[in-house]
Amino acid sequence: MAFEPASDILSHYTVLDLTRARAGPTAARQLADWGANVIKIETPGQTESGDLGQRHGPDFQNLHRNKRSLTLDLKSPDGVEIFNKLAAEADVIIENYRPGVKFRLGLDYETIRKFNPGIVYGSISGFGQDGPYRDRPGLDQIAQGLGGHMSVTGAPGEGPMRSGAAISDMTAGLLCANGILIALLGRERSGEGQWVNTSLLEAQIFLLDFQAARWLVDREVPPQAGNDHPTSVPMGVFKTRDGFINIAPMGHMWANVCTVLGVEKIIDKPEFVSQSERFKHRADVNKALEAATVLKDGQEWIELLNDAGIPCGPINTLDQTFADPQVQHLGVAQKVNSPVRGEIEIVGQPIHMSHTANRVARPSPEYGEHTSEILSELGYTDDNIAALTGEGVV
Repeated sequence: MAFEPASDILSHYTVLDLTRARAGPTAARQLADWGANVIKIETPGQTESGDLGQRHGPDFQNLHRNKRSLTLDLKSPDGVEIFNKLAAEADVIIENYRPGVKFRLGLDYETIRKFNPGIVYGSISGFGQDGPYRDRPGLDQIAQGLGGHMSVTGAPGEGPMRSGAAISDMTAGLLCANGILIALLGRERSGEGQWVNTSLLEAQIFLLDFQAARWLVDREVPPQAGNDHPTSVPMGVFKTRDGFINIAPMGHMWANVCTVLGVEKIIDKPEFVSQSERFKHRADVNKALEAATVLKDGQEWIELLNDAGIPCGPINTLDQTFADPQVQHLGVAQKVNSPVRGEIEIVGQPIHMSHTANRVARPSPEYGEHTSEILSELGYTDDNIAALTGEGVV
């Protein structure tokens, strides 16, 4: 079966995906979803651990759609020869080994560019390709802590708190994919590829954005603020008669939100009249507003506040999120037919383009599903493939 791209826009690019875990596969998935021919290279003879052990679970199904799977022993001379044949024709290689591994395997950028100067080589590591932490094992939660995120997450006085999603992994993957696309654009001018690398640590700090800038510019160490906005008051979670909602008025909306909630008498209180004063008296502001919000159900407040142009919304569980009419309208959940799971839904691309569509063209591949197909494309015969299989190379 011929390669079926998910989109036309990147269908002329071939990507070799050497990644595991989450950050690297996220970068490769971003390219696959927009049509790149992504070949996921996996180790022959894998046991029921790692990727294979989770292969039919939701995470793997979501991360590896639109890719093809090739088993290949990169420690054998024949396996390296096959990889080099692929690399000679490829546009992109993505890896997230510890920094020294690719050099030991002879799969590093400088080695590949000797026979393919146009290669764009994407690397993601825990802490960077050099420096004192270069060889440390890195995972998302470690980056969340080291990068400062856990110090600003959670309620004051309750200790550090991680985010409920792998935010440094996801961000590093997206940044790497972005860098790869920039390098491909640069190659159109220069004819040469380049090495693109980022790390979980850098991605985590980048994601902190204005919180990081508070320290860098003003030397202010941001504290935990719980469900409240770190600097804007009022903005946070408020109790209603039947639960909780988010209310997030901008600074100029102070009088308006008080009016909608029916607490106009507090608009001109000296300790509430300015943003700086409200920040000093945040607990009192929240208490005054919540005295009103508890009198109605959340949905009633959501409609009243949104009608007045004040940002406001529910706090959903994920089943409620995917049942929301706006989420359904946007088509966030995409159907795909898995040979093992049957028809399932996974998270679709959040980017919409006026002239370029994408889709889930194929489910996450079975282990080594496309090995023969890909080797045939390289010119290997059935007998060649059978011999390589017998030797454990594929």
